[in-house]
Amino acid sequence: MTCLPLDPVDYWVPDWPAPSNVRALCTTRGGGVSQGPFASLNLGDHVGDDPAHVAQNRERLHRTLGARPVFLRQVHGTAIHTLVPDTPDGTQADGATTTTPGLACTIMVADCLPVLLCDAAGTRVAAVHAGWRGLAGVRGRGVLEQAHQCFMPPALVDAAREAPELIAWLGPCIGPQAFEVGADVVAAFTDEHPAAQDCFTPQPNGKWLANLPGLARQRLRALGVTCVYGNDGSAPWCTVGDPLRFFSHRRDAGVSGRLAACVWLAA
Repeated sequence: MTCLPLDPVDYWVPDWPAPSNVRALCTTRGGGVSQGPFASLNLGDHVGDDPAHVAQNRERLHRTLGARPVFLRQVHGTAIHTLVPDTPDGTQADGATTTTPGLACTIMVADCLPVLLCDAAGTRVAAVHAGWRGLAGVRGRGVLEQAHQCFMPPALVDAAREAPELIAWLGPCIGPQAFEVGADVVAAFTDEHPAAQDCFTPQPNGKWLANLPGLARQRLRALGVTCVYGNDGSAPWCTVGDPLRFFSHRRDAGVSGRLAACVWLAA
């Protein structure tokens, strides 16, 4: 991962072998105008920040991308919305995909895992909001499975082994030493995918520590996506552990801004 400070927006460029027409970045909390707990590049308009500051921050991101970021209303679900030029901000979904150049699939996070995807041919991109609920999904089918289906030609929807080659990048999220969960979360994954047990570490208090990027990597492997880059669960990727760089909903008791992970096709 390359960290590039840009005036006015600070961001990271994913270190992944995406095609040359695929562009991506993940913001940090630096380079905006918000104040207090939202300082400074808060991109969430639903967290209690001054709407004028959020608007300025989003405009700064727009200028940085050179593409239009489309902000979703994320609900910890599994729906993926296909972006077209007139898709409005606030469309309800937890993932976005597009084949239209100049539209940035944009996911906001503050502990949940952002996942960026593209095909090796550079014809489609997608961004996914992978909190534990969306990642686990229903009966073993979650937001990553839904996103994967978007890349499949209609005749191949149920033939994953014949799917186009996909490349994935996992962004920063709450790390496996900070994400304490209950038995219900463990069951949400292991009831349908027993191997997910390897991503949970039992604690003396009866809780578990969950490895969110590890769970995502398991799901991607099961879909045949083997080119996975980015978050490996190590400390530098943990949103909780780096208050200077990352917003964190859990660390800051629910009063926090939002980072954005974006992927788009160059116009």
